[in-house]
Amino acid sequence: MSDRNPKPTKADRQAAAREKARELREAQLKKDRRNKLLTRWGIVVGIVAVLVIIAVVVINSVRGGIPDAGPAPANSNVNGGITLTSSTTLEATEPFEVDVNSLPEATTTNAAGETVPAGVEAAAPGEPIQIVEYVDVNCVHCADFASTYGSQIESWLDAGEVTYEYRTVAFLDRGSPTNYSSRGANAAACVADSSPESYWGFMKAIFAQYPNGEIDNAALVDMAESAGATGVEDCITGDGFRTYVKYADSMARAAEVGGTPTVYINGSEGDLNTFVETVQAAIDANKAEAAA
Repeated sequence: MSDRNPKPTKADRQAAAREKARELREAQLKKDRRNKLLTRWGIVVGIVAVLVIIAVVVINSVRGGIPDAGPAPANSNVNGGITLTSSTTLEATEPFEVDVNSLPEATTTNAAGETVPAGVEAAAPGEPIQIVEYVDVNCVHCADFASTYGSQIESWLDAGEVTYEYRTVAFLDRGSPTNYSSRGANAAACVADSSPESYWGFMKAIFAQYPNGEIDNAALVDMAESAGATGVEDCITGDGFRTYVKYADSMARAAEVGGTPTVYINGSEGDLNTFVETVQAAIDANKAEAAA
């Protein structure tokens, strides 16, 4: 018997050829399916990338469309703030213009030798204690702070024991598709300009709104009017004081304010965990000094 492999028959050769052809067809089908899938995903990724680019361009165009110079709202100050002297009155200021390309000095040195934002100072004996808060209307911690301490602040204000200055910034516009921080700050400036008696009510309302998410300008108008403001619609919908918002934000950054809320009490940065105790101690010490 021969130990050589038997020669394949014609039928064997045909069967092997058919099997090889089948394997080649299956491999080609798999390759075609894979290529189609990759092509489809490539199209999807490309579309998403284009949409992202368009969104960035639109947002930057909107932001870039805000002038660098323009009028400040009535009752605002050169440090980017608006100061309440009671829950229905604002500290009056002279009209002025702002220019983000020509900022005034953004910091000063307090009595303890600390660098603090310009305009932050200790009260004279017998005068109301100054409180300055840097806020962003889209900031959850600012909303929590307002909810926790709003009633106490209002009580101090109406007793004439403190003044309360909001410096409303737009730090969180970077994560907002609608520039809500800037739009909300603009709405607050519009209220301060035309209806100062409603400013405190509006600030309370906009922080109370936080859990419901960002709202459009029409809703900001409704909120302002519900707080008692009048004549604010054109200002809010037309970005009347967005330049001032841009300026206030630039001043805060120049002063190296790290986040919101940041609070200064009687000339020094305060600890949010002991806010009430710190303010009350300053009030009591100031009264005692005045009486001495």
